[in-house]
Amino acid sequence: MTVRAIVVDDSPTMRALLSASLNRDPEIKVVGAASNALEGRQLIKELNPDVITLDIEMPGMSGLDFLEKIMTLRPMPVVVVSGLTHKGAETTMRALELGAVDCYAKPQGPFNDNELADIVRHAARSRIRKVEPRQAVTRSAAEFRPNGNIIAIGSSTGGVEALIQLLQGWPDNCPPTLIVQHIGSNFSAALASRLDSHCAAKVQLAEHDQFLENGHVYIAPGGSHLTVHSAQRPYCRLTDADPVSGHKPSVDVLFASVAKVVGSRAVGAILTGMGSDGARGLLEMRNTGCVTFAQDKDSCVVYGMPRAAVELGAAANVLPLGALAGRIIDQCHA
Repeated sequence: MTVRAIVVDDSPTMRALLSASLNRDPEIKVVGAASNALEGRQLIKELNPDVITLDIEMPGMSGLDFLEKIMTLRPMPVVVVSGLTHKGAETTMRALELGAVDCYAKPQGPFNDNELADIVRHAARSRIRKVEPRQAVTRSAAEFRPNGNIIAIGSSTGGVEALIQLLQGWPDNCPPTLIVQHIGSNFSAALASRLDSHCAAKVQLAEHDQFLENGHVYIAPGGSHLTVHSAQRPYCRLTDADPVSGHKPSVDVLFASVAKVVGSRAVGAILTGMGSDGARGLLEMRNTGCVTFAQDKDSCVVYGMPRAAVELGAAANVLPLGALAGRIIDQCHA
């Protein structure tokens, strides 16, 4: 099936480059291009595309405002195309929170045709729902007593929105939590900052040789694998090894290190995402006595990584996103 795409960007040059790059993929056809939100809205009505690529820095109605209207009135797969500036990365995180499926950073040089086409094809297969206002349910520190467990989480497509909802249920003295989210290295710092603004605990990029502490959430930086070392006093290690399961950072690498070093004193969870990264690592965690979770199909944007974990027998518990926070934290309560 051919994926029908619309490109929305105020730059004629960028519209031409994006269109040409996507049209080089035999499974994608760009059926229209728009220079602003008004033109984009008209093309959506006329052409009913499978996917939109959307520039978020446009004159008139901003890309964020346009995205919010799309997700409210006519939810559909949107890939955000962003500049590499700090401001662009922060805005991209807001777009993913609003319901954009994925993001693509405008390159300084030639386009990576395969990367862009993969993102658009994956977006076309995602499950898009109307984004409803979230009610944060945070357990107070007075109600939670850590039992020494740590938490390891993996996510990919749709993961930013899922992580925000999940971490809003973490108390400010939560167990040490390590997260691998598949996202471009240019967006890692903005992801940590965005999650931190929604979470009672402290969310930060993981650093090499950093000890794990209660009340902290550690995000794997893009381009480095995140692992855990030392059972007595666990700490983070960042490594520059080759991609594993097609990714760097890899969820499999994180989970495998947790299984080896921490053993049964950990909880593993795999959230929405394309592919199978994390399934084997989650199985290693389960085999060492860890309690393991997977997000269920109906609440996933893409039921790829959780499906692989379930089919492998790695996930002992399969739950909707809204039920995961409470169940995971319960496993870490003394």
